[in-house]
Amino acid sequence: MKPASPQISGLLLFDKPKGITSHDAVDLLRRRFNFKKIGHTGTLDPMATGLLVMLMGSATKYQAKLQSCVKVYSGVVTLGVETDTWDAEGKVLRETPVAGITQEKIKNVIGFFTGKVVQQVPSFSAVRYKGTHLYKLARKNSAVPAIRREVNIKWNRYSFKEPSLKFEVECSGGTYVRSIAYEIGRMLGTGGHLSELRRLSVNRWTVADALDRETLQELPLDSLKARLLEVPPDLKNL
Repeated sequence: MKPASPQISGLLLFDKPKGITSHDAVDLLRRRFNFKKIGHTGTLDPMATGLLVMLMGSATKYQAKLQSCVKVYSGVVTLGVETDTWDAEGKVLRETPVAGITQEKIKNVIGFFTGKVVQQVPSFSAVRYKGTHLYKLARKNSAVPAIRREVNIKWNRYSFKEPSLKFEVECSGGTYVRSIAYEIGRMLGTGGHLSELRRLSVNRWTVADALDRETLQELPLDSLKARLLEVPPDLKNL
């Protein structure tokens, strides 16, 4: 068994590939650094890609604060298909023809989901109700309570070409982008789901500066440690 790495602390920017969970990403770093105390600043679903800000060592004590940081995402909402998870990973519940959806209708719906928005937390999520994760209730076909949260959403850009609504949004911590997709589909009467998602930034950190999985596995350990960033003083006091 390898000896444990000496005490390390800081942030590492990781570009999560599609098909792995955020917990898988943590395990990948644990093996690479031979170090256990690792967290992150906000989960990405398996179908999503992009920036995970990984916290190592004593930096993990700022996890709750950093999870509230503003995040920017790009993605695609596919209208006409509604799934139980509200994204492309789920079971298709219904399909509806997409016709008569004008640019004006899209603009009006986008306006409704701009600024302070109260959104429904997906049934298939890790949010707990009376100590139980919602996704566990959903998988058992048990009644899942409707939990709503207030979030802030700013649309940086969007474009619509039937049946796809492409977008880039800036949103507060705790926002479920697949909830936005689901609710937009409901408002338009077609149903819809989140078919693509990529996290572009968290606070001041961008995915352009992140390590991909191949680089993480190939770089010498000393080079990886040199990529660790300190938690900025202003974020320690959020």
